[in-house]
Amino acid sequence: MDRKWIVLAALAATVLLTAGCSSTAPVEPPPTVVETPPPVEVPEEPAPAPMADVEETPPPESIQDMQTRLEREGLIGDVFYDFDKYDLRADAKERLAKNAEFMNGPEGRDLTFTIEGHCDERGTNEYNLALGQNRTTAALDYLASLGVEARRFKTISYGEERPFCTESNEACWQRNRRARFVITGRS
Repeated sequence: MDRKWIVLAALAATVLLTAGCSSTAPVEPPPTVVETPPPVEVPEEPAPAPMADVEETPPPESIQDMQTRLEREGLIGDVFYDFDKYDLRADAKERLAKNAEFMNGPEGRDLTFTIEGHCDERGTNEYNLALGQNRTTAALDYLASLGVEARRFKTISYGEERPFCTESNEACWQRNRRARFVITGRS
């Protein structure tokens, strides 16, 4: 029996060996096919246009900033009067001539103005309002005689109500007796 066992063991080994070494190749799984979507066409952005040599324009100047600049540069200024008077002194005529030169020039010819009449604190309110109005009229008439269009102006009298200086002395009162030129817009 020993021989049976040996033959049986050999036979079993042969079966096992032949089953593991089959003549057919192992089956590989089919390759995975992944469909890719067609590429999306992205339109090209146009190249930016070349910048022309353009000077940058500064922002427009406000009326208040223009007023301050013109006064600082001496292109417009106030006209002063003697006590209880509205006739133009020699220095007032010189100042009005400078104002007119600017107002008729390229930067000033399209501006509109208000001429404010002011007085010192002496006198009644009614009297000072009338005196302030006479001062604005005298200034406007002289500007018109220099070729400045009167239609570009409005006049108002504040009398003693808006003093430039608030002390009660002659030096201060002299600064309050004036016609003031205020830019109000463009025509």
